[in-house]
Amino acid sequence: MEVLRRSSVFAAEIMDAFDRSPTDKELVAQAKALGREYVHARLLRAGLAWSAPERAAPAPGGRLAEVCAVLLRLGDELEQIRPSVYRNVAGQLHLSVQSEPVVTDAFLAVAGHIFSAGITWGKVVSLYAVAAGLAVDCVRQAQPAVVHALVDCLGEFVRRTLAAWLRRRGGWTDVLRCVVSRDPGLRAHWLVAALCDFGRFLKAVFFVLLPER
Repeated sequence: MEVLRRSSVFAAEIMDAFDRSPTDKELVAQAKALGREYVHARLLRAGLAWSAPERAAPAPGGRLAEVCAVLLRLGDELEQIRPSVYRNVAGQLHLSVQSEPVVTDAFLAVAGHIFSAGITWGKVVSLYAVAAGLAVDCVRQAQPAVVHALVDCLGEFVRRTLAAWLRRRGGWTDVLRCVVSRDPGLRAHWLVAALCDFGRFLKAVFFVLLPER
């Protein structure tokens, strides 16, 4: 019961930060909360189960729920455009998901390449898609504990690389501006057009990071 109370308070604090200028700590907490929801949604879609302690709290509401819905929606678009990039991610990177450090180090390396030429919302969505793809691989190979490490790793990357950019844009709610139509396709939107090009870039990154044979 105490765990549930603490989780509920934590979730309330995260959502409250959307009503004002968020701190870096709050941006990272929101990034991890969004990461858990994104990963959970992708695992459900794959027919897999995963339990995160923080999910003992009620599902995100308010602005956090809106942001999560948009990330997932844009992620759907991105994965439809380049489905092979975000499936069997561990296999493409020749990773053994039995080793938590190997998985998290590879994720950070891919993340670094993704943002080496600047930050856009398209790349942020792709970052979440890569994390979710790795999470699916980990659960399928009976390594659910690695998923928790991946979410923490995502939060650490946001702290080091994305927090200042997010703060300048007013926080995570800036992504809501990417949705300008209720049409589920969203194919005419500038963000989706950017994601088309970025899918090819990320595919190249995977090959660059493959170990030498």
